[in-house]
Amino acid sequence: MKINTFKSNKSIFSVFLVCLFLFQIQTTEAQSRRKKKEKAAAEALAAKAKKTEKKTIEELVKQSKKIEGLFTIYQDTVNGSVQMLISEDQIGKEFIYFNQTADGTSDTGRFRGAYGNSIVFKIEKYFDKIEFVTQNTSFYFDPNNPISKSQDANLSNGNMASEKVLAHDEAKKLYLISANDLFLKETLTQIKPSKFPTSSPFAFTLGSLDKDKTKINAIRNYPENTDIAVEYVYSNASVINNGTNAISDGRNVSIKVYHSLIAMPENDFEIRFDDPRVGYFTTQVDNQTSTSSTPYRDLIHRWNLIKKDPNAVISEPVTPITWWIENTTPLEWRETITEGVLEWNKAFEKAGFKNAMVVKIQPDDATWDAGDIRYNVLRWASSPNPGFGGYGPSFVNPKTGEIMGADIMLEYLHFTNRVLYDKVFDLSATSAPENNLAFLKDNHKLCSLGHVMHENTMFGQSFLAANAASDLEMVRMKKESMIALIMHEVGHTLGLNHNMKASHIFSPEQLNDAEFIKGKALTGSVMDYADININLDRTKQGQYYDTSVGPYDLWAIEFGYTPFTSETEKNTLLNKSTQPELIFGNDADDMRAPGKAIDPRVMVGDLSNDPIRYSVDRFKLVDKMMLDAKSKFTKTGESYHELRRIYYLLNNQKRVASGVISRFIGGVYVDRAMAGQANATKPFTPVNLKDQKRAMDALETYVFAPNAFDAPNDLYNFLAIQRRGYNFFNGPEDPKIHAQVLSYQESILDHILHYNTLQRIVDSELYGNEYKLSTFMTDLNNAIFKADAYSNINTFRQNLQAEYTNRLITIIKNDPKNRNSNVVKSMALYNLKSIRKMMAASTNVDIATKAHKEYLVTLIDNNLKEIK
Repeated sequence: MKINTFKSNKSIFSVFLVCLFLFQIQTTEAQSRRKKKEKAAAEALAAKAKKTEKKTIEELVKQSKKIEGLFTIYQDTVNGSVQMLISEDQIGKEFIYFNQTADGTSDTGRFRGAYGNSIVFKIEKYFDKIEFVTQNTSFYFDPNNPISKSQDANLSNGNMASEKVLAHDEAKKLYLISANDLFLKETLTQIKPSKFPTSSPFAFTLGSLDKDKTKINAIRNYPENTDIAVEYVYSNASVINNGTNAISDGRNVSIKVYHSLIAMPENDFEIRFDDPRVGYFTTQVDNQTSTSSTPYRDLIHRWNLIKKDPNAVISEPVTPITWWIENTTPLEWRETITEGVLEWNKAFEKAGFKNAMVVKIQPDDATWDAGDIRYNVLRWASSPNPGFGGYGPSFVNPKTGEIMGADIMLEYLHFTNRVLYDKVFDLSATSAPENNLAFLKDNHKLCSLGHVMHENTMFGQSFLAANAASDLEMVRMKKESMIALIMHEVGHTLGLNHNMKASHIFSPEQLNDAEFIKGKALTGSVMDYADININLDRTKQGQYYDTSVGPYDLWAIEFGYTPFTSETEKNTLLNKSTQPELIFGNDADDMRAPGKAIDPRVMVGDLSNDPIRYSVDRFKLVDKMMLDAKSKFTKTGESYHELRRIYYLLNNQKRVASGVISRFIGGVYVDRAMAGQANATKPFTPVNLKDQKRAMDALETYVFAPNAFDAPNDLYNFLAIQRRGYNFFNGPEDPKIHAQVLSYQESILDHILHYNTLQRIVDSELYGNEYKLSTFMTDLNNAIFKADAYSNINTFRQNLQAEYTNRLITIIKNDPKNRNSNVVKSMALYNLKSIRKMMAASTNVDIATKAHKEYLVTLIDNNLKEIK
């Protein structure tokens, strides 16, 4: 077969051409794709380079408002976000951070004017980050001691925030950082209170911080401080408890806080160390290079007062302490408030200063806010549920103790008849924050004198009304109460803490002598919580409250503010502490809580150097007023709400008086004098036998006796609260008379049967206590059982006897939590057996008494079987 070579070659060539053409097309397309890829890669690289290229500060803040000051702030005019400038010379430097609550509610534990702690922080730079680091100011190292080289060992500073540098201007030496997280989160301080393990799951609690609703309300910037006002919003979609009426929406709750960043003062402020004989607020510092058993360098808090003329005995200060009366203050009280503030000038004159205190009125057109830390302001509020009646905080430089600013918060509640009580039947349980130990833990400066004075003033008003006193007398009493409150709170802002022992310098006779007491403090110090001074003889009534600072106040200000020329001069002043009018004891010794502290003189609600007699007189006065309460406080056309308030108010006066008396049982007087100090007594001296017996007799008569809380029977029918909507929905409205009386008696048993009190009675027998445990426990048994052991027992006494018996049973139980000693358990068992014998006799008594006695016998027998 012959092959056509020409055709075959032509076909092959055609195929070749086609393949060549296709190859060229593919090659062209590949080159095109490669070029596109190279171009895309180049463009991406260029975009990436452009993206990673740092923007300048000017570019980042071009749509922001500039607010210059200590730390220049930029706020975006569109979304409100904030940025902050840090200069290179601020890196490595220390500053002070401080916060206060601009507004809150008692539900949240934060209220207007509440101060937070001051802390020192340092700004550090770590590569491309700016850090805000809290410094530890609790320790001192002598720089001349080699051990000071290890002063950072085992100490932890706190890195509060680490913000990435957004831009750096090398020429101007400035760094720009975002400040949103610094202020809009709980970065600088905790805002939402921690929930305590014992809290009820149904209690009001804040939700979670809502970052979308939280916002900056204002920025105030000055050369020495930067202030940021932030509104924190806490949201919770499912709320169990909506809180009080002060909260409009429990799902969304606001707390407004002022944050202040403050330049570290550069001045010649002279630090002054604390002395336990005088009561100043302090910053506690331990000397780590001291071998002393008391290596303390505690710094007292005081203002930086410097004499204009250092050589003058009395000179005006270079910068006085200026107080502004807020323009919210009722006009009729501005003069009285001014008078109360300026009373402290008497004390400063003793320290060598004239006109140290100055008072001004905030103009109605003032451009500054009362929360501005540059102004010390006396502020007013009429809160729905105030946590205080008066509150005088200050903030200090933690490194020196220098007071840098202060405010005083006052509540209009002081002038009202509103009663703040937790329980309808038990008006002894006030809502004062000082009753909340958890809240007090971080608020040791909190003062509830306003609550105490409010109740005392309501009692004074009731007493004057019952005795048909004139309107002028009522006004005088209220004015004196306001002066006393102002002086007390101003004292706090000067650095002074409470002096709860000061009420013991005058006798009852001196307090009832109008001429003797005129123009004086009723006590050694306005820093006490003294009772209202009421004279049963209305023709001889003197002052109701302190109207001037006391001798202790003069002496304390001398110690804190005198420019001493030597240590000898200062020690000579301090050695006067043993003078009777300079007696001192503060909250650390305070006996308000059951079993707490040991000195009965350090107590609230007492007055005179014989508080047992003074309290007995108050019992007698209350009993007399109770007889006429119905006729005196019932007004035609009005509800019986006022009568009910008076009934509980009078009984609460009894509770206060009985609490004062009870502290003498097992009490030990404390002397803070130093060893070898002239006129000093022993550090511990038990209360003498006579006074402890007097106290026990008074409790038997006025607290435990069958008729201790007698009131006219027809009074009970009228103890009705004025109806208001569904306010009784959660419980019946009838007065809980027995529960109320028992609660007062329980408050006394809480203390005198507290394991601390009982053990102190035993221990103090070793150093002078003559009121032995066996005698006291026998007296207590008799006080609660003897009067009606063989007769009918009324229901008040039945309640008391059952409660007391159960407490004795608790004491003897073999429980790991039982902290009572064997000596105490033995006496409790002895008393139970004595009660068992008394209760066994149940002849010639009514059925209710028989039932009660049989109950106690069964209760004792059953429990004695368990411990055998």
